[in-house]
Amino acid sequence: MSASANRISPPVHSGSTARSRKWRAKYGPWAVVTGASDGIGRAVAICLAEAGFDLLIVARRRDALEALAAELAQTHHIRTILVAVDLGQPGAVDAIVSAAKDIEVGLLAAIAGFGTSGPFIDNPIDRELDMIDVNCRSVVELSHHFARRFAGQRRGGLVLMSSLVAFQGVPRAATYAATKAFIQTFAEGLRLELSGSGVDVVASAPGPVRSGFGARADMRMGAAASPATVARATLDALGHRTTVRPGFLAKLLEASLLPLPRLARSRIMAVVMGGMTRHQDDGKKQQDARFA
Repeated sequence: MSASANRISPPVHSGSTARSRKWRAKYGPWAVVTGASDGIGRAVAICLAEAGFDLLIVARRRDALEALAAELAQTHHIRTILVAVDLGQPGAVDAIVSAAKDIEVGLLAAIAGFGTSGPFIDNPIDRELDMIDVNCRSVVELSHHFARRFAGQRRGGLVLMSSLVAFQGVPRAATYAATKAFIQTFAEGLRLELSGSGVDVVASAPGPVRSGFGARADMRMGAAASPATVARATLDALGHRTTVRPGFLAKLLEASLLPLPRLARSRIMAVVMGGMTRHQDDGKKQQDARFA
């Protein structure tokens, strides 16, 4: 694990809209974004750069962080600090905290996360536990540190990633759905707890998103929202709502599922996940046939 700074001085921010000025005035000059190399995390980093925030960006791949930092510096003239760490490993959060100790951070966007799919008993337990560490443990650690900082300075914001699957059990993605249920409940509690301290909290609960998530989780998705749509709607909701369901698809699925009992929602999600992971069963059948 390592951290390095890529600073441009003096910064000349391109965020000139009323919303951009409002965000910076409310939260301060720096934001921390985890999972910034791809998907929603990258889109959030770009949105914040457009708003004029300097960024501490976090991901596993240093080359991807360096490419993003160069792009943001050229396009938006912001300063960046890069922290290349795996949030599932010990010491990762400490590296982020250390890199942020001398800057005025006002936002934490804890976007990093991954999923698994397929029958729980067929998945390696180490991967399931690693997912819990990344999706839950690291978020709690980061939120605890930065929420204390934000409460002390009487301003700040936490952006946490929930999901459509957070609101019921999901067969063939049981652990992943449980991690998102944890984040959803965590965000709901923190928003009320921190509301008197000038700290805003929002949980973002998108449906399927076009990103590298599906490939890593070995799921094949059909209709999906763009990361940019999710990022913009999520940041717009900060300070106004507890939970945002960004994009038309997330809202449609919410309207279809939430009126139903939890068991019915879980049964529907079983059908959905069965479709997105059918290729796993087909591959297993083919493999079994080869060795029969």
